[in-house]
Amino acid sequence: MPAPAQALGEMDEKQRRDAGALMRVNHVGEVCAQALYTAQAAVARDPALRAQFVEAAHEETDHLAWTRQRLDELGARPSLLNPLWYAGAFGLGLVAGRLGDPLSLGFVAETERQVEAHLDSHLDRLPPADSASRAVVEQMKLDEARHAAQAIDAGAAELPAPVKGLMRLASRVMTTLAHRI
Repeated sequence: MPAPAQALGEMDEKQRRDAGALMRVNHVGEVCAQALYTAQAAVARDPALRAQFVEAAHEETDHLAWTRQRLDELGARPSLLNPLWYAGAFGLGLVAGRLGDPLSLGFVAETERQVEAHLDSHLDRLPPADSASRAVVEQMKLDEARHAAQAIDAGAAELPAPVKGLMRLASRVMTTLAHRI
């Protein structure tokens, strides 16, 4: 678990609730990352790429544990829709993987770019006193940027603009629902 740069400050109930909702969204993202990387590893054609996906999935397991720990500490619950999120992301990972390694890597690169932007927005929205959640989100952001760079270095194909737009739309739906449910 990343250590906060400063001591955890006092939060009122609204700040705690807001931080919990943001961390629930982040937890859902990690549930989806587990599914995506696991599915992509299962269908990757290149053994080295398969190993890269497996390694990324293991790293995302840390993120999953960190976000769950913050949910518990904030008195918040995970999304009730996690099984649905996992199944949907696993299906997307299988489809992306079946399209071939360059497109599968392109899907990873674009996903991680969008996740990085999403995490930036959470850093802006987290209560200033919640240094513990902030430390988790900052470390996740660094890791996701590295995953995107690794995908690009491994030969990611650039996805068409309409696909990127659909990914952003799906992300908005997921984050909106996960924030509440």
